[in-house]
Amino acid sequence: MKLLLTIALTLLRAKLRQSIVAAVGVMFSITMFVALLGFMNGLNDLLDGLILNRTPHVRLYNELQASPKQPIDVDYEEHVGTDFPPTHHFVRSVKPKDDLPRLRNAEAIMQAMERDPRVMAVSPRLVAQVFFNVGTVDLNGQVNGIDVVQEIRHYRFADYLTQGDPHDLATGNNTIVLGKGLADMMAADIGETVQVTTAAGDRALLRVVGIFQSGIADYDKVQCYANIKTVQKLLARPGSYYTDINLKLHDLTAAPAMARELAARFKVDAVDVQTANAQFETGSDVRSIISYAVGVVLLIVAGFGIYNILNMMIYEKLDAIAILKATGFSGSDVRRIFLLLSMIIGLVGGVTGLLGGFTMQTVIDNVPFETAALPTTKTFPIDYDPKYYIIAVSFALLTTWIAGWFPARKAAQVDPVEIIRGK
Repeated sequence: MKLLLTIALTLLRAKLRQSIVAAVGVMFSITMFVALLGFMNGLNDLLDGLILNRTPHVRLYNELQASPKQPIDVDYEEHVGTDFPPTHHFVRSVKPKDDLPRLRNAEAIMQAMERDPRVMAVSPRLVAQVFFNVGTVDLNGQVNGIDVVQEIRHYRFADYLTQGDPHDLATGNNTIVLGKGLADMMAADIGETVQVTTAAGDRALLRVVGIFQSGIADYDKVQCYANIKTVQKLLARPGSYYTDINLKLHDLTAAPAMARELAARFKVDAVDVQTANAQFETGSDVRSIISYAVGVVLLIVAGFGIYNILNMMIYEKLDAIAILKATGFSGSDVRRIFLLLSMIIGLVGGVTGLLGGFTMQTVIDNVPFETAALPTTKTFPIDYDPKYYIIAVSFALLTTWIAGWFPARKAAQVDPVEIIRGK
């Protein structure tokens, strides 16, 4: 093997320029593969984070809806087989039952979830539909009463505050954090007070302690945040009144099954993060597929370059191949020589390509990227996951081996007698 490697290196030096061109092709392909995948998946993580960072893995709530069985249906079922003939009831313009959108036994549910080993964090929420009174204009809004400490710890609430301190919201009374769009429409700033009117007609003054910007403009024109105690006071509800319970799980993939389980167990409505963001995840998957497809095509193109160079080298080195066979080298030895030559090109191109890919990722990661829609983003996003490097170099070596196999097979079949007779 040492002798075969020496011969392969000699042939490589004899055609050094063509060999360098082939290695550069592999290097360029791997560089672009690593940089492209790192950038596209970093972008996916950024876009997913806009939704997933603020979305619980499982959300428990009580959706008001019409009763599936109307009183006349219940009465009929109780008297089936007695005085009622077979009948079908047509009940039109059915209204939702008169009930509050609260979760019954919310505190007991939270205690049960805190004991569940699958659950990482439990955070209650109270959502209130309100109007913000700005002069003679009423702006529609939604105040989310939150456990601020839990939101900071598990939902990265502080990352989306462009102004203010989240702890002021946790410790202050009658305080609120406004969405960026809503704050702009009201021309409200830190320290100012805003007037809020609830659906029941009650009014309250809340002091602005922060500005929140999620990056989704329509969301920021409506959503606001307050301490959950403040919202309970605003709605004149007791301390056990909650409309939502948000769960963060240790295993995100278990969310769909757990949502179905909890819905049946506690007789509540439940939605998992995969169902709530199915379209968003589809877009991320499509972008990832496109990235991998482009990278693979680049590596295949580099493989064709190696194939052509080795083919030309065989035609130019027929004399050397004939001499090798005439002096005792077998066809399999010749095949190994050209395969070694191909793998050397692939290995050199692969290593330099990985270095080039990391360098390009670093350059992209330091390019300024500032936009008003994404206040927490200062540079282009990059994912430095090592799996992209492993995939790139593995596929590059596989491509170069396949590209070298066919010319090497052809070289192994050369008849030295015909070559020498022709000379």
